[in-house]
Amino acid sequence: MSDRQQALQSWLAQESGFKNYQLTPLAGDASFRCYFRMVHGEQSYIVMDAPPERESCVSFIAIANALRKTNLKTPEIFASDLSQGFLLLTDFGDRLYLQELTPQNAKTLYQVALDDLSILQGCQKIEGLTLPHFTTKFMRQEMDWFKEWFLVRYLNLAEQEAETLNSFFDWLTITSGQQPYVLMHRDYHSANLMMLPESQLGILDFQDAFIGPVTYDLASLLRDCYIAWPEQLVNELALYYLNSLQNKGALLNVKQDEFLFWFDCMSMQRHLKALITFSRKYIRDGNASYLRHIPRTLDYLLKVSERHPQSKILNTYLINSVIPAFETVKDMSCAQ
Repeated sequence: MSDRQQALQSWLAQESGFKNYQLTPLAGDASFRCYFRMVHGEQSYIVMDAPPERESCVSFIAIANALRKTNLKTPEIFASDLSQGFLLLTDFGDRLYLQELTPQNAKTLYQVALDDLSILQGCQKIEGLTLPHFTTKFMRQEMDWFKEWFLVRYLNLAEQEAETLNSFFDWLTITSGQQPYVLMHRDYHSANLMMLPESQLGILDFQDAFIGPVTYDLASLLRDCYIAWPEQLVNELALYYLNSLQNKGALLNVKQDEFLFWFDCMSMQRHLKALITFSRKYIRDGNASYLRHIPRTLDYLLKVSERHPQSKILNTYLINSVIPAFETVKDMSCAQ
């Protein structure tokens, strides 16, 4: 047993008085956090292990509490030790949206998730926490990381060749930054949403929230790197969301075509960022599990980038350079 595991078990015994319990590791996410299910008698909890030098529990607690005040379902914090990075949380069960979605129920389930997203985006004041802004400077930095981690370090493409994308990156950054800014979950997708009783939705992994563009979470949800849907359904749901916001008095002067253009721009930014995560987890952390999502993510980028004159340079680069390079490296890396 590692020192970290011993510290966690000592904390559970001292803080909560749990002795005869069963602790089972759960699948983690793309962060440095670890999760366990703790069963004590007939009660079940989730234990979060977030090393404080790498992850913050402060933002998780503050955002969870703020969202629950709006009647959204986030985990309740029963006990915490911020110095060690341990939290004892509500167990929402095992019914991930990702596993429950089907062609028959997708429209209904996504509408539930979009209804909750409209509430989440209206909550911009988090007591005890100042949320960072998803600035154009930060967006532009992510695109440079895309070049570094995905193009150069993963695909072994020439850095000088990747520089041809700079004008597109500058345009995408400016365009995306012109959208209205709201509370942005930043990872609002099917692997972070839980099906709860009575058609309720459990929301997870919100601790990295920003104030950011209104369509960012929409792109994350409807053009999910883990699951894909027909574009007709995606656009129908995107417009359902616009209508929901306008019924609440927001974006009243925004036309459907303009909103779908914002959605496309944010989709490209989001998927460039996802490719950073997938390649960096593989190169830096030796975790190849996310590589299987690269083809779907590239397919999104190909389809969206061919629609707009400003993104044709990205589309051409994907076809001529990225796709051939990925075909070369994928068999070797995905086999690990």
